[in-house]
Amino acid sequence: MPGGGAVPITGTTDVSRVEAPVTVRAYLIVAFAAFGGIFFGYDTGWMGGVLNMDFFIKQYTDAEYPDVKFPNLDPLDPVVVDYRNTIFSVPSWQQSLVTSILSAGTFFGAIIAGDTADFIGRRLTIILGCLIFIVGGILETASTGLNVMVAGRLIAGLGVGFISSIVILYMSEIAPKKVRGAVVAGYQFCITIGILLANCVVYATQNRRDTGSYRIPVAVQFLWAIILAVGLALLPESPRYWVKKGKLDKAAAALGRVRGQPLDSEYIQDELAEIIANHEYEMSVLPQTSYLGSWMACFKGKITKPSSNARRTTLGICMQAMQQLTGINFIFYFGPVFFQQLGSISNPFLIGLVTTLVNVLSTPASFVMVEKIGRRPLLVFGAAGMVIMQFIVGAIGATAGKNTADHPANPNATRAMIAFICLNISVFATTWGPCAWIVIGEIFPLTIRSRGVGLSTASNWFWNCIIGIITPYLVADRADSARMGSNVFFLWGSLCCVSFLFAFFFVPETKGLTLEQVDQMLEETTPRKSRAWKPHSTFASEMHLAEKNISVPVETVETKREGSAV
Repeated sequence: MPGGGAVPITGTTDVSRVEAPVTVRAYLIVAFAAFGGIFFGYDTGWMGGVLNMDFFIKQYTDAEYPDVKFPNLDPLDPVVVDYRNTIFSVPSWQQSLVTSILSAGTFFGAIIAGDTADFIGRRLTIILGCLIFIVGGILETASTGLNVMVAGRLIAGLGVGFISSIVILYMSEIAPKKVRGAVVAGYQFCITIGILLANCVVYATQNRRDTGSYRIPVAVQFLWAIILAVGLALLPESPRYWVKKGKLDKAAAALGRVRGQPLDSEYIQDELAEIIANHEYEMSVLPQTSYLGSWMACFKGKITKPSSNARRTTLGICMQAMQQLTGINFIFYFGPVFFQQLGSISNPFLIGLVTTLVNVLSTPASFVMVEKIGRRPLLVFGAAGMVIMQFIVGAIGATAGKNTADHPANPNATRAMIAFICLNISVFATTWGPCAWIVIGEIFPLTIRSRGVGLSTASNWFWNCIIGIITPYLVADRADSARMGSNVFFLWGSLCCVSFLFAFFFVPETKGLTLEQVDQMLEETTPRKSRAWKPHSTFASEMHLAEKNISVPVETVETKREGSAV
């Protein structure tokens, strides 16, 4: 074979043979790609802690340290607590700006990345995101004031937008169907690891009274960028990207590397045939036109039809919005600031570390749950669970846990609030945390997949930005804020009610299906009946691929495989 010839791509009618067997190589490749979640998580984690660091606050407010101004008073003395809440704290507008500006950058980065991934490939887009992120990180680390910090977070946000959207796309396109949910859930796990690492670093540097207190946590981010960029340079491109570009020899080579199979394997031929046939079908339904037309294709069709592009795009955008509106990032962005307000907590950084640890330890359970229980049930029951937990936190905070001058908070009530906040985090970590990312990577057809995932991820960052802007004004104990305190959990709980209804009526079950079979399922059933749907035919047979005499040059593919790393 190495001497020349071609392998015919005819496809199969057997729905059980549309994907090659799972190999250790496939696990390792997608596991490493999930490392991109470290970016998302780490950047989510360090900002909340830095905003509550004494040195950072003094640098931004010029107010005197509490222990210097009140040397003989206990840190929990009402006078000291009031001084921290009203004077020795970063103003709400600055908290909003430095927190939300990153999300503004990621919003645009995610949208731009959708285009970029179709032009230069999924792999190179992620690497480009790493480089952009490093530039922003340099500015963040060098900053000593608001202007440079804001510029750095905006640029870093562009890079995170590239990475957060295209890592999901890349993983979904190369992961085997049997474990796709689990490995994409690994992305969420890496987010939690990133948050934990950020909290650990912040906890270690919180008491420094020099620029190292915040520069060290910021500078650690460079390590994640370098590891991901170097690793992705060694991994194969998505075979579905090459099919979309019409380069079938490269698609076969990439698929062979991802699946750990030789080109003449029938499994590789059948899986490639199914990808090609599905792409041909999508092109026949919605041909590519102009650049603007390709974006408009994301919104083609009736929104009432489950298989239409408009319905899928709306589903992806709303799914990511609902994930953010659970209020989870309120805890990770402003946890230390909020815990400080509860009045009976002496070390809010430690409580922040505990909540992060709960997030990390809970997420691995989702690896099994998403494949055994399914995406849809987890989203429905997860939303219901968060409604209960958040309403309990709000109720305790409005009664025994209320902290005012004439009604000091009951320490036991405060502990109960922390406990239910941790339970809420655990529910999120096993349901909406991973499942929202899994679903957006599965529901789009190849013709609009990169843009669909980009728009969905942009929605996540848009609402992330909104939460970053409004939350300081909702909960801060200052004259320019609403002073909702723990009542904000009634708001998050009410929004989780909306998430429950959304998941029940609009989210389909995609467990155990290839991306091409998900397309077929959406055309033949409704979300509430999707769990019972089973694949019954292949795109290769329906598109009569065997009659089209499609073949892949063997010599070209073998040469490319032999010259590739991994």
